[in-house]
Amino acid sequence: MHLMRKLISIGCLLLHGMAASAAPTTATQDHAQIKNAASSFIEQQCATLSGKATYKVNEIDRRIALPACSTRLEAFLPAGSQLIGRTAIGVRCIEKDGWSIFVPVQVKISVNLLVSARQLPQGHILLEQDLASQTTETSQTEGLTDPRQALGKVLRYGIAAGQVLRENMLRLPYSVKQGQIVPLVVQSEGFSIRSEGAALGNAGDGQTVQVRSGSGRVIGGVARANGVVEVGP
Repeated sequence: MHLMRKLISIGCLLLHGMAASAAPTTATQDHAQIKNAASSFIEQQCATLSGKATYKVNEIDRRIALPACSTRLEAFLPAGSQLIGRTAIGVRCIEKDGWSIFVPVQVKISVNLLVSARQLPQGHILLEQDLASQTTETSQTEGLTDPRQALGKVLRYGIAAGQVLRENMLRLPYSVKQGQIVPLVVQSEGFSIRSEGAALGNAGDGQTVQVRSGSGRVIGGVARANGVVEVGP
């Protein structure tokens, strides 16, 4: 009887082991694939930048175990985030009951920005000798990179030597000034009408401006570089 009980106990243990080995195990997502998705996203986003981008995708906590994604992984930039400095890239599994995770990354963008070669006063029209460049780590929207973006434009306020030039520092030179008597040209198919009026504001080439005609009527038009204001038919 004792031998029989022992054999039954051994049999139960064997059956338990077989059942455990036959039980299905849930596959987990490879962290390397998540990191690769984040890396590919960064490379695609940085490809359009004028500077040189370098980045590092940090390791994912080994304790994080996600179900294996059977479809595909999609990387994205979380709302309110910028692809610069210490940030995070989101990666999600595109399938029903999928998951998402934020991967910490570090992104550096080295770009040549335009700076002032010397101290410049308000109202100064930028010339080639006023510009220099310096390499710095920055985001895409922090400064101008091409001299053509600055040459011929006017400083809204004075700046010190070495100051990075930004779009909001500059304006187009005025082709029409407030109070100036300007030609008004109305053009249509086959004819044009010319008259004069007083500009009610300042405007650069291509900017809209209002003009008071000799009859007192206020007319809106587009200022041109030659001082003419074009009015639609």
